[in-house]
Formats: sequence, C-alpha cells, structure tokens
Amino acid sequence: MKLDFDFATVAVTEFGVGRDDGEGERFLLVPVDGEAQSDLREIVATTWRNMQELEPTPRRYEPAEKHAPSEHFYLPIGDDLAERVRAVHQANNLTVAGGTLSDPANVFCYFVRMTDGQGRRLTGLRRANQFKGILKSRLLRFVSDALTLVEDDVFKLDNDFDLLMDASNVHILHPSGFEFVGHLQDAVLRAVPENGKAVQGDLTFVEFASIQTYALKHARAARLLASIRSQDEGKRIDKASLKRHCKTNGIEIRETKGKIIVPEDQVVGFLEVLDRRRYELELVKGSPERFKAGSRQKLAK
Repeated sequence: MKLDFDFATVAVTEFGVGRDDGEGERFLLVPVDGEAQSDLREIVATTWRNMQELEPTPRRYEPAEKHAPSEHFYLPIGDDLAERVRAVHQANNLTVAGGTLSDPANVFCYFVRMTDGQGRRLTGLRRANQFKGILKSRLLRFVSDALTLVEDDVFKLDNDFDLLMDASNVHILHPSGFEFVGHLQDAVLRAVPENGKAVQGDLTFVEFASIQTYALKHARAARLLASIRSQDEGKRIDKASLKRHCKTNGIEIRETKGKIIVPEDQVVGFLEVLDRRRYELELVKGSPERFKAGSRQKLAK
C-alpha cells in the first residue's frame, strides 16, 4: 500500500492539539518554529517506515479483533469508524490558540498536518499521554558545567504517531491509540442500526431485531456486528451450515416460521460464529474441543 503524499515537497506543516474542557472536544492549532516543524516531519516519516517494516500490505482494521500494541492496519477514510479522526484531517480554518499549552491537563491528543506541493494533506495523530506526562517531572540541564533546574514547561513528543491519514485511508500503527482518540466504542454503538440493517439484508433467514437491541447496549456485540458487515460475505452464508455450526459450537438457537431466533444470552456466541471466531477441532479421536479466536486472519487457499 502506498501513501498518497510526497515527503520531498512538503510546503506547509501545522501542529495542533485536541482539548476536552468538559464542554466537548476541540482541535486547535499551536504555532511552532521551523526546527520543531522539521522534527514533526521526521516523526511522520518514521511512523510510515515503521508501518512498512511491520506489514507492507496491511489488512483492513476490524473492531472485533484483539490487537497487539503495534500492528499495521488500514481503514478507508470515509468509514463510519473513522469519523472522529477524519474531522481533524479534513477540517479547514482551525482556530490558532498559542496559549492552549499553558494548561495541558485537558489535552488528549496532538497532531501534525502537512501539505505537499500538489496540495495533498497528510495528518499524523497521537494520544497525548507521554506528551503531557513529562510536565510532572523535575528536569535538569547543564549550564556552564553545572546542573540547573528547568523552570519552563517542556513537552515531549513521541517517536511515532498512532496513525496517519491521507486522502484515501487511515493508516493505523497503534490500534489502542486509534480506538482512544477515535472513540471507537461510541462509534460502533452508533453504527449498530446501520450495521444491523445491512447484515439483516444479507441474512434474511435470521431475526435480527433482538440481536440489534442487544448490541445497542453491549459494545462487544456491536463490534462483532461491525466486523461481520465489513466482510461483505453475508449473502454466501448457507442457512443449514450456519445452524450446524451453531450446534457444533454449543450456541442454542431456535427456528420459528423459517427464521432463526437467537436468545439474548446467546447473541455474542452467535455473532462470533458469523464472524468466524468459534470453531471445533478433533485432533484426538472422540474428544472434540471448542475454541474461540480472539484474532483471526484468513489464510490463502
């Protein structure tokens, strides 16, 4: 996967922070000098190199997966799950607030936005834990061969960003950072009605009303529903095979007037079957074993 940006022709570099003062989140620009801009550009380039070293052809991000601290995924920039981070990338005329770092307690992220010679924008975004944490420390520096206490506020940038955004995709390096800044739990819960409708349209033999009601209040079910929709293979699922796999994996369902009905206490298990996360192996004859996959990747045929 290529990045839709030219590092060799960067024309504009902007730095900013996200603040939450209790009245909603705001994204503000903070003036930085040329040296800081150069450092920010290098951190963005390092982030992209780290992504390529991990996985040059990343898989699409799936909200139901259990992710490692550093993995390379992508998500289309227009995806519902990218709504919050997309707002930072696409916003024009952000307010410049030079004094906003005088009170860093409410800063939850920081970002850099670069524009290349063709007018294309690239945005790097990072959760602000380390950025603010150093303010709580006592810092010393050498002045005339003597140690002196640093009185000024000092902000520490991380070595890479959690994610990068170009015109087409969100490129994710640290999934937990993306989920934190992007409010993923809220996003998947908001998307339940649309995801449920889409999956129901493919699986017309399943009664999804009760599943959707359950998912609206349970984040795990909502994440599974989002993952199932993203696979876009619902129309190929065979009803008899689905019922058989539910029985094999201990998922109790019933059928009424040709519709599969899923009791509330079986919803997560049923969605895990649909999302290919429940399976059975019988390596020891006569001793079948059931497993649940926290993370799974389809292998090539």
